[in-house]
Amino acid sequence: MREIPRFFKPGKHSFFLFGPRGTGKSTLMKKLYPNALWVDFLKPQIERTYLSRPETIYDLLAANPDINQVVIDEVQRVPGILTAVHDIIESESKRQFILTGSSARKIKRAGADLLGGRALHYTLHPFMASELDSEFNLSNALQTGLLPLIYQAESKQEILDAYISLYLDQEVKAEGLTRDIGNFSRFLETFSFSHGTTPNMSNIARECMVSRKTAENYLTILEDLLLVHKLPVFTLRAKRDLIKNHKVYYFDAGVYNTLRPKGYLENVDSIVGPCLEGLVLQNLIAWRDYSSNKNEIYFWATRTGLEVDFIIYNETELLAIEVKNATHIAPHDIKGLRAFQKDYPMSNTVFLYRGDQKIMQHGILCIPVADFLIKILPNKSISEIFL
Repeated sequence: MREIPRFFKPGKHSFFLFGPRGTGKSTLMKKLYPNALWVDFLKPQIERTYLSRPETIYDLLAANPDINQVVIDEVQRVPGILTAVHDIIESESKRQFILTGSSARKIKRAGADLLGGRALHYTLHPFMASELDSEFNLSNALQTGLLPLIYQAESKQEILDAYISLYLDQEVKAEGLTRDIGNFSRFLETFSFSHGTTPNMSNIARECMVSRKTAENYLTILEDLLLVHKLPVFTLRAKRDLIKNHKVYYFDAGVYNTLRPKGYLENVDSIVGPCLEGLVLQNLIAWRDYSSNKNEIYFWATRTGLEVDFIIYNETELLAIEVKNATHIAPHDIKGLRAFQKDYPMSNTVFLYRGDQKIMQHGILCIPVADFLIKILPNKSISEIFL
């Protein structure tokens, strides 16, 4: 199996590395820190030892005084260890702790120490298309996503199906995040219809036959497990009446595509369109999180129905991006971008589509979506790359 280099590059400080299961956290840490002490809480005996006596970490370090890097894998399973880690970081500045986990939820619920600013917080995402480079295949990515666990598997769809069950069993059921796993499983499917939209939680609750409060709690669980992204509305210097709710997306196109029920009478674009949007977003979020400069991602939508999928905003850039699962550019497809251009004449605008030509229309740069995805790189502004 070919090793695919990742863009995530940590420094020499201690840090948390969170990310959904299957993003390759453990694999990457073993590559980056081959000589580190390793505490793996997925091993039952080690987990039991540290649950009953978190201070065992002092004994481990005393026996290995010359090893300065310590990886604690799946740290959320033993949140009590973080008090000892905090104490060690305070007293031994030479030690670097690398603390990985699929969620900070259990740590926060336990009231455990998140190290009070002594450790940075990073997120590892599915592969970026630009990490795969020429190997990236848009159709495959829309079908099975870019999770390393899935991407490098032989039977991708089988592993994806098992991946959803794994989360239900090991992250949701085992951690006691909800008492009714059946209702939560139904919510995962029902919520997939809201991928790329501002969800109506009352309707979702009614479909799942649960209270609105329960549905909102389920959404909070998905956020805490890093399984969904929420986008706020871009409101800076607004000239129109804008909607106020967030848009939501599942974190990976393959996970969305697996959860989304499909039927014979369904319009294919009602599934592929949001899937393509989500695929672009997951790449933009990874680009943002792996870059050292600060970038914010929003969407823009008016109460009259004008909308732009993504707004990139930073100190030097205001960029509007619209994504369409179309091979040609129709006037109504760029209506939202043209309205945004009018309100923000200093902005750059990009239209991503399934065609094969890079062209300019009405001052809007139209780019084949696959070309766009394989060229965006951390620490490079998108305008700098394309405009």
